[in-house]
Order: sequence, then C-alpha cells, then structure tokens
Amino acid sequence: MFPRKSIVVFACLVLLSALGLTLHRIEQGKPGYLGDLVHSNVGNKGEQTSKQAIKQEPEKPPGEPCSKNIEWLANVDLNYPIHYAERDIVVRPTANTKRKSLTNVSEILFPQARVLLPNSKLLLELDDCPPPLVLETSNTPTTPVDASRMHFGIATTMQRLEESTPYIARWLRDTRAKLFVVIITPEEGVPPTSPEMAMKQAKMRRQGMDATLLPPMKEGESYTETYFSLAKIMYTYRTEEASWFVLMDDDTFFPSMRALLAMLDKYDPAREYWIGAVSETWWSVARYGMMAFGGAGIFLSRALAAVIDEVYDVCTTEMHPAAGGDERVMRCVYGHTETKLTNEPNLHQMDIFGDLSGVYESGRLPLSLHHWKGNAAYPVDLMSLVVDICGECFLQRWQFGDDTVLSNGYSIAVYPEGELANGLDFSKAEETWDSRTVDESVNPGTAHSMSPARPRLDLDTQKIQYHLLESALVNGAVRQSYLHKGKEDTDEADTLLVLYWRKEDGSVTQNSTQPA
Repeated sequence: MFPRKSIVVFACLVLLSALGLTLHRIEQGKPGYLGDLVHSNVGNKGEQTSKQAIKQEPEKPPGEPCSKNIEWLANVDLNYPIHYAERDIVVRPTANTKRKSLTNVSEILFPQARVLLPNSKLLLELDDCPPPLVLETSNTPTTPVDASRMHFGIATTMQRLEESTPYIARWLRDTRAKLFVVIITPEEGVPPTSPEMAMKQAKMRRQGMDATLLPPMKEGESYTETYFSLAKIMYTYRTEEASWFVLMDDDTFFPSMRALLAMLDKYDPAREYWIGAVSETWWSVARYGMMAFGGAGIFLSRALAAVIDEVYDVCTTEMHPAAGGDERVMRCVYGHTETKLTNEPNLHQMDIFGDLSGVYESGRLPLSLHHWKGNAAYPVDLMSLVVDICGECFLQRWQFGDDTVLSNGYSIAVYPEGELANGLDFSKAEETWDSRTVDESVNPGTAHSMSPARPRLDLDTQKIQYHLLESALVNGAVRQSYLHKGKEDTDEADTLLVLYWRKEDGSVTQNSTQPA
C-alpha cells in the first residue's frame, strides 16, 4: 500500500489552525508504507520505528500539489496522534465488464501517509498528492429500478419502524415497490393511535416509499400470527402488477434491488414458488427444517400467494400456537401444496455469530442481510452507500499491489506476512465466524451455506484489518473511512484510511440519500 523504508523519520511539520491537528509528512526520500505504520510506535517527537520487513519500491514522478479539507474529522471519535492517508477513486463503468469476486490492480492504494497530532487546522496543503485511481466496474445503473411487481410486508412496532426507516429507504425509495407494515403493540406498551400511524405513513411516502401502515387483522393476536397474516394482507391489497410477495423482518436489508429482481427473473410468478434461504447454521436447519427463514426474506410467487390466501383460515386453525412466523408459512405450504423450498444461498438469515469478517470479505454479493439492528459493527446503510457511485460494487474486492485487499464498504485488509504472494485462495471465504455443530452430523456447522471456506488467519500477524468507521455523501462523492485501532497497552497509534469514490462523468445518483 505504501512504499516501505527501513527507518522512516517524520519531519516537515505543517502547522494548521482551527481544529488543532499538526501534520507530519513522512519523509526520508519516500513516503511511508502502510505495513510500516500499522505496527509502529509514535514517540513524543514524532519519530517512528518500523517493525515490518523493508520493501523497496521504484521511484515515481511526484504528484501535483493539492489541498485536502479535513474539518469532518472534528466529528469522528479518534485518539490522536493518528496515521492518516486518503485517495480519490474514479469509477469508470465499462460495457461487458462483470462484477468480479476479486480484481487485481498493480498500483499501490495509498502511496503516502501522514501523522496528525492534536492542535490542528482544517485544510492540509500538500505538495505531492497522488492522482486519482481509476477502477473499471460493471455498467450497472445507479438510478432506481422499477420494482412495482414487488410487495413487501413487515410486522413491527412504531418505535422499531422509526429506527428501521432510514435503512429501508436505502433500498425501497423511488422503486415503486409497495411496503405493508402491520403495527403491533409492544408488551406493556400503548397501542399507537390512527393519527400517529397516518402521520408516519405520510412521512414515509414523502420520502419516496410507497408504504401503508395497518393495524393487526385481529385484536390480541400474537406476533407470529401477525407475521403470517402478512401473506394474506399483501395479497388482499395487491396491485395488477404484483408478482412477488415478500415477508421480512424489520431488520432485513436488501443491498441491491436490481440484483434482487434479477434473481427473481429466473422464476415464473405464474407458477407456485416459495423462495428463500435456510439458516447458515446447520443446527438451525436440523431443528426447524428446510424452510425459508424470515430474516433472509420469504418470497411467494403470485400463484403460491393465491393458494395461501385461499387456505389461510384453515392454516391458521391448524397451526401450533408456539410456531414462529416463518414456520407458519412452512407448515401452510407443506400442508396444502406440493411446493418445495427453492433455496437461494445469496439470501442471508445471518444466523452465524462471532467475527463475520469472512462473510463480508468473501467477495460475494448478498441479496439480503439480517440481524444488523443494534450491531454497530455492521452499519449496513453506511456500508452500502457506495453503490450510489458504482452500482453493484458493494463488498466487491480489489487487490492492490501484493499485500492489500479492499472489501468495498466493509474493510481494507493488509497481509504483511506475504500471505497473498504465498497463494492465499480468495475463492474461499475465511472462516472467521463461530460454528455451532450438530451431534453425529458430518456438516461441521456451515458447510452447506458458506463453502468453500479456508481457516482463519491470525489478526495483526497474518492479516491487519481496517474496518469501515463512517461513510458520507460529500459534494457528489462518497467518502469512506476505514480505521485500525492501535493497541491500548502499547504506543501503537490509530490509523485512518480514507477513500473518496466519484463517478468519472461527475454525475450524482438522483435518489442518493444520506443515511439518517
């Protein structure tokens, strides 16, 4: 990422004002290499000693002088001094270019780094800025797609709907898809009033979401009964265009409506289809069976939705009171049709726990994600913001040089021990997650869902991660900040790496919204 030097000395303090950051330029003939920065100590005098192997890079012509506005750092929680680097990326949509799991780029991602100390200004005046890095991407439109054939249904509380609305807006806004939300009353809570629901509905519609808020079909029904009723409600209020009816949770997220529609285009909605994904964890499959798990999204074709509507009362009467919402759908489908589950593995229930880096760094484009709510490590609205610039590039991977991999929207990973040169197999997902085994099963836990996989690497020796810290739409570009936290028991400094993604033609997606 950065050219390495055996001994890197910080010099040329550039005094700024306002925020209080003093800039140190890494000198000694060449800028500092990122691998050097990650495992280094910043002394009181700005000195730095590398613990990494020396890496010699060929001399390159100097860049052009430029100014960098860093006043946004005032709103970011950082422990100074920090290592700081940034790079502009220009996206060039190219015909006949498909989304790849991993694309190799010979150029280094961050040719130079600096140290920012407390006491700073808002503008960095630099005399050697690298030119923008041009990346070719698939020619996928970034404008909203017509999804009027889609009806979505959620059962949730007013409070949870309010929390979820910015995330729902990321994939639903201006698509013409319909959303039906049945508002339930939380335990020991007060039922929402009709005016409250009407106000929320009107607000969502002003934000470009065709949402309809409804009370439960029956007073006093359980959450799982309400969840199952979504199938009947959506079919009752269906439009002539409606082809697919989707039951989902309030923390289900669809990164790309266009990719979701492309998946459904493989199937004829005039035939009975029950499409979804089993849990990633074999324990859950063994316990609950071959069913579409609700968090990944349950997709009913128009033909199957008509059958469920017809037998709805019978299914409700037959249902075990302890059955979950998605289990009720399964029991009704299996009990009254010959339809079997069509498993789409890129829909994700996300029933795996622990470190999910291996999922997000696999290079695979998920059609749905789940369990993000309340998990600050996976802010899916910010992670996916970059699609407003580069279409279906969310979680797409690029390898820069011989040691750095960007998983777009999630992380930048540096492999300082030569793992990439040693032939690390990136067609396999790194098994960073925790598996729950099933007694006497040959499935070790996630083989049916996450294969092929490879063993996890040791963090900070074989792999150094910079996780997405924040993302924002800024002057027609999407800014991403990736942070590696220094160890508290050492003098290792935090490192912040910043990317600015821009379209080559300078255009901005008209439906781009800043996540709330």
